[in-house]
Amino acid sequence: MASFIAFARRCRAAAGRARAAREDDRGITGLETAIILIAFVVVAAVFAFVVLSTGLFSSERGKEAVYAGLAKTRGTMELTGSVTAVSNATNITSVTFSLTLAAGGDSVNLNNADTTNRTVISYIDQNVTDPDVEYTSTSVTGNGDLLLQQGELMMVTVDFTAQVAGPAYNIGTNQTFILEVKPPAGSYLVIQRTTPPSLADPIINLN
Repeated sequence: MASFIAFARRCRAAAGRARAAREDDRGITGLETAIILIAFVVVAAVFAFVVLSTGLFSSERGKEAVYAGLAKTRGTMELTGSVTAVSNATNITSVTFSLTLAAGGDSVNLNNADTTNRTVISYIDQNVTDPDVEYTSTSVTGNGDLLLQQGELMMVTVDFTAQVAGPAYNIGTNQTFILEVKPPAGSYLVIQRTTPPSLADPIINLN
């Protein structure tokens, strides 16, 4: 009887140790699961941060590109008043027009003698192309300098007889020509005109 009681006690102790081992195993398994979940959360957070940072960077670059495109395409100058020409009865010898800044346009350097950051005027007709013609500017309203600013008016003259180099223009009757006024930044202004059937008048309105 004593032996049976001792055996029962040993079985009960073994069962207790087995139960404790199973509880320890469950504890270890739970801890491992928690660690894995935490690791997943950390990795997901890092990935989300990287994606968000990349998205913000791409968005900023996209906005910069849009603003640059708008600045490039935005009209800088506007033609105001008449486009007049001087004639020698055979050919047009010069063309004069007036410019103002468009709303929101940046200042434009119209000093043709300036070798840097200046506005370029090109000439085009069916026979002649000149990418950089000589011109003179005169301040009509403003502070008198040749930097066209908001609220100012500048008169520009292209004298075809005063070109130091380049082709012969020979702008006769019924001839279409184009002047492209290209500032250092922003879109350029296109002035297209056609001469009348007669150039007998010394001053001709090309509007």
